[in-house]
Amino acid sequence: MALMLMTLLLPGSAQLVAGNRKVGIIALRIWFVVVTTFVGTVVVAFFWHGLAFRLAFDTAALFWLRLALMALATGWAVLFFDAWRLGQPLTLTMGHRRAAVGVNGVLALSVAAALLFGAHLAGAQRDLILTMSGNGDVTGAHDGRYNVLLMGGDSGAGRWGLRPDSMTVASIDAETGRTVLISLPRNMQNFPFVRGSVMHEQFPDGFDADYLNGVSTWAGDNTELFPHSDNPGVDATIMAIEGITGLKINYWAMVNLQGFRDLVDAVGGVTLNVRQEIPVGLPQDPFYSHIEPGVQKLDGFETLWFARARYDSDDYSRMARQKCVMNAMLQQISPQSAVRNFASIAKASSAMVSTNIPASQFGHFAELALKARGQRVSSLSLVPPMIDTAHPDIKLIKAKVATAIDRAEGTAPPPGKQKSHRDDPVTGGSIGSLSTGYAANEAGDLDTAC
Repeated sequence: MALMLMTLLLPGSAQLVAGNRKVGIIALRIWFVVVTTFVGTVVVAFFWHGLAFRLAFDTAALFWLRLALMALATGWAVLFFDAWRLGQPLTLTMGHRRAAVGVNGVLALSVAAALLFGAHLAGAQRDLILTMSGNGDVTGAHDGRYNVLLMGGDSGAGRWGLRPDSMTVASIDAETGRTVLISLPRNMQNFPFVRGSVMHEQFPDGFDADYLNGVSTWAGDNTELFPHSDNPGVDATIMAIEGITGLKINYWAMVNLQGFRDLVDAVGGVTLNVRQEIPVGLPQDPFYSHIEPGVQKLDGFETLWFARARYDSDDYSRMARQKCVMNAMLQQISPQSAVRNFASIAKASSAMVSTNIPASQFGHFAELALKARGQRVSSLSLVPPMIDTAHPDIKLIKAKVATAIDRAEGTAPPPGKQKSHRDDPVTGGSIGSLSTGYAANEAGDLDTAC
């Protein structure tokens, strides 16, 4: 029993005392290197979070970590069985012999199982990165900010070309992570493309062939204009977003709504303030029901309908609810819950996102997301009554975008007296109305607006 306990605390010590000293010395040296490396990494990562994120998203490091954990599991289990052998079990009574076998088996299997589970997590993380990472070029921040276009739609594996159902630019401060969510309505018309782009050459006076979410479809029907593009629809949409907002887009991500539902379930649900009943499905659907008002935790199915429902509502109300969901997930999904539910999150995420963000940037964005937690998230939606979506005032839009970002960075004066929404009607995720605007669509703090 003593030899097995020594193996648990100091692998190799049993062999050093009662067995092959050479094996014991090698095992102790390996153990010393492992413990020193682990403790050193934890200490450095505590003061420099970037190291932890970079290691967590480095596919080469994860590959070697997985192999190392598997080797440690095997070697440690062998040392346990050798410690049992050194205890001369045949000299024990049958009862003591069975007890020794049981204790040794439990210790060996427990330690090996823990290490092999760690190897499984490292492999799952590596597979997730390889599955999700894109082939885009690494780009630097523009004016101190990363601008990431987030698109959502009922797409799936091999079907990322469908027209996006929602479009939001997350403008993220490259140092602090302070985020502004800028949403564009899918029904915007007569907007310009960024100058110098192939789409601007086709539509120099503005896009009059369809709505904003139809740009992707138009580009998909005219792929000869994008000979070097893997995603003509996405590239054309980015040209539109840049022309409308004046922002330079660094990266894009297409979110599959079914994968989003699975992600919410993987983290155990999201708590939202439901301000009025939200229809789930349409009246002709067999599952048609309502999400009742009140602060409550919603599962993936309910959260998806909270974010996408338009029946008995409107597009701009839905955009406000989507902002509230984004903010809730940012604030509520902690690193601890991510670790606890890692396998489920990895499975959901691999089916949820298609992106051009290269794997080398994942760690940096994860670090920025951690910084963003606990900070105010600002919101700007380019919707009525501020913006006429049929004939948008592009100068006004660019001014509003610049002001929203400046306020988030603290470089713009505070806004003047604004209309109070206190007595306005409510929508599912925010006070306000179609005629006066929903609070969550233009807010300095989404927590308060939602």
